Amino acid sequence: MVKSVSTVVSNYQKEEGEDGARLGGCGWNCFRMCCLPGSKLPLYAFKKVNNFDDEKEFVDSKSKTPPVKFLDSLLLGEWEDRVQKGLFRYDVTACETKVIPGKYGFIAQLNEGRHLKERPTEFQDDKVLQPFDGNKFNFTKVGQEEVLFQFEESKDNEVRFFPNAPIDTEHSPSVVAINVSPIEYGHVLLIPRIIECLPQRIDRDSLLLALYLAVEAANPCFRLGYNSLGAFATINHLHFQAYYLAVPFPIEKAPTKNISTTRNGVNISNILNYPVRGLVFEGGDSLEDLSNVISDTCICLQENNIPFNVLIADSGRRVFLFPQCYAKKQALGEATAELLDIQVNPAVWEISGHMVLKKKEDYEGASEENAWRLLAEVSLSEERFEEVRALVFEAISCTFTENETVSDDLLEKPDNIPSLEEVDSRSKGDRLSLNVISSM
Repeated sequence: MVKSVSTVVSNYQKEEGEDGARLGGCGWNCFRMCCLPGSKLPLYAFKKVNNFDDEKEFVDSKSKTPPVKFLDSLLLGEWEDRVQKGLFRYDVTACETKVIPGKYGFIAQLNEGRHLKERPTEFQDDKVLQPFDGNKFNFTKVGQEEVLFQFEESKDNEVRFFPNAPIDTEHSPSVVAINVSPIEYGHVLLIPRIIECLPQRIDRDSLLLALYLAVEAANPCFRLGYNSLGAFATINHLHFQAYYLAVPFPIEKAPTKNISTTRNGVNISNILNYPVRGLVFEGGDSLEDLSNVISDTCICLQENNIPFNVLIADSGRRVFLFPQCYAKKQALGEATAELLDIQVNPAVWEISGHMVLKKKEDYEGASEENAWRLLAEVSLSEERFEEVRALVFEAISCTFTENETVSDDLLEKPDNIPSLEEVDSRSKGDRLSLNVISSM
């Protein structure tokens, strides 16, 4: 088992008995049946679209006035309201942030407050699929004041907003809640079907819901991320994270090379000239077609015990997927002491190029070379990546049809940084066969 720590994402995420027994059975106004009957929260009902060009019209439940990017303004307005109520553990806007000089534009943030109250992760880090455990912290234990709004498909196929909608306990709602230890402005959690207590595993419905949130926000600065167990998820209750970042993630600028197109028009590409090997998914005859290809890929990785991270960018138009091996390297003692000392667990945001650092000396000394070396340790070797890609393509009935088309966003690896092949030659952590991986 890998020893790791979880970041506090809710003010109710405490050690058992830390604040003594609950009076009256609860008293926390939580998301369980002791508190839910009669509770109400805002509800944003989204319209199901066929593709990204479908025109969305908003209908207010009372005024029928169409605002601009309503979900975007709703999310930020509710988030600011929670700032004023003092629900966050620190002011993330006061954290020092800089773009690291270099061709990639890695972003470094000094966030000393985020990790002040860490505690051991409450599950095994070497198994991607694990059953939900209601005795551990989960999102039904958060206070309702931390939840911004419900997010559901519209019943009449019109975008609608209800400022005070009852919580339907028979139809488990999906909700957007604050992360009380934010990485960036507007940092929230999307929790699909919260009352069902689903473990951290992607299915078709949950991935499509995350894409809809990205589409409805309609803001390229708003990205969603997902970490599987074994890839630095810290809570085994299904959730995605999201926040706003005004500059492009370095991964968004990396060149790609198309390697296949599915029958329903989804383009799959390799990521080039980036320290972590991965795939990019975009296009498709419909949003649901794109979502199904991605979710089926994630399901394949989950069932084969391969940890991974997902970044949803470009308002849902592009999705990056990274199989990774860093937690396994830590467990096998193959991660370098220098990188371990930085205390960065490379989850989706770090892999995408946003480095959240805990110590001032690491922040002041942050360089493109250091960022590259850390992320290169996360990547599968070329041999292992090709094995995983073949496994995925078989699962989604896709053929490898590499062509010479390379995207325009060309980033060349700086000369002073080792290539991924050079990193491969020094690393043994991810060279186990598929059979060995699957038996872990």
